[in-house]
Parts: sequence; C-alpha cells; structure tokens
Amino acid sequence: MRYALLCYHQEDVVCAWSKEEDAEVMAKITAVKERLGPKIGTNLRLMPTTTAMTLRKDRDPPLVLDGPFAETKEQLLGLYLLDCASLEEALEVAKELAKANPGGSYELRPVGYFDLGSGAA
Repeated sequence: MRYALLCYHQEDVVCAWSKEEDAEVMAKITAVKERLGPKIGTNLRLMPTTTAMTLRKDRDPPLVLDGPFAETKEQLLGLYLLDCASLEEALEVAKELAKANPGGSYELRPVGYFDLGSGAA
C-alpha cells in the first residue's frame, strides 16, 4: 500500500539553515532512504510559501490568491511517497526519517489513487 508522508515544519526555521546545515540534514535523509530501499519512493521539497498560489474553487468565478490558503505555525514543506505493507511499517519509516530531520511533524495518510503521469521528471 502507498502512503503519503507529508512533511511540516516552520518555514522560517528551515529557510534560515545554512547551506552546511541543510546539506547535513539532506545527507542524513539520504542515508535513511538508502537503508530502507524501495519503501521510500518519490520525494520532494516544495519551494517557500511565498511562491504559492491558492485557487478558491468555492466561488464563481474561482478566486486566485497569493500564498497558501491556511495561516499556520508550520507549513507543508514537502512529501515522501512510501510503499509499505502496512500502516505500522509506514510509521516505522516515518520514525526513521524523523530521526534524520530535526523539528516539525509528519502527517501519514494512505494514498487512495496514484498516477505517476506521462510527464514525470
């Protein structure tokens, strides 16, 4: 079963990391990914929320806003796509990644539909 592991953190904290601090975190995450193999599939880091746009579909015509919709302490900064046999296994993967990545929180959610698409990069 596939699970989305959504990564939340305070954007101002992560964006304040030096290149060296960021590289250290990424090296730790890479080591976890290499150790766990195919359980961790596609992963990505999002650009800052200052680059985001929100399309409010509950209006006619839809309303386009600068930035993310929700004002929260932590922002969605990225995600992993996990391929695990059970929720318990996915939680173990999340715990391993959490050891490598300081602060923030993870949201683990089963994937109901997955389509890699033809334009995958």
